[in-house]
Amino acid sequence: MELDTPRLRLDALRPEDAPALFAYRADPAVSRFQGWCPASVAEAAAFIARQAGASLDMPEGWCQRAIRLRDSGELIGDLGIHLPAQAEGSIEFGISIAPAHQGQGYATEALRAVFGLIFGRLGRHRVHASVDPRNLASMAMLRTLGMRQEAHHRESLWLQGEWVDDLVFALLAREWHASPSTH
Repeated sequence: MELDTPRLRLDALRPEDAPALFAYRADPAVSRFQGWCPASVAEAAAFIARQAGASLDMPEGWCQRAIRLRDSGELIGDLGIHLPAQAEGSIEFGISIAPAHQGQGYATEALRAVFGLIFGRLGRHRVHASVDPRNLASMAMLRTLGMRQEAHHRESLWLQGEWVDDLVFALLAREWHASPSTH
């Protein structure tokens, strides 16, 4: 999966991305809300190597994609997409943006492109994401995309050494298509 937006390119993670991936994923501002935090550049490199064959044609796996600045190719984040085995199942996604690039609309721009793919060419019915309720910026971004909160699971995840709540946000294809202001 390769997608271009006015400012971004979403494509495969590359071996040379390991230091940048490690740097922002290990940053406490990012890692506190993530299920995976690499312990070293070597672990980030191993993750990239495992993702080398990942694609949206492989159900039940996570397909992790790089988010790059289109002009420079600089890695500024990553986006994971999980397709269920059944075509009718809900697609889960997660996104991380390096702190230096947060607050500039990059996550929204990347997800608009991905939702266009999911609800357009792939013809899927629903997407959803889990978010820690302390991550106010992510929740605001999901709402900007037209997503709605469907659930609040209390202390349902053991993350970074503590029990945390989990909010589930979702969006249906018909909701996406009915609201042109979101794309």
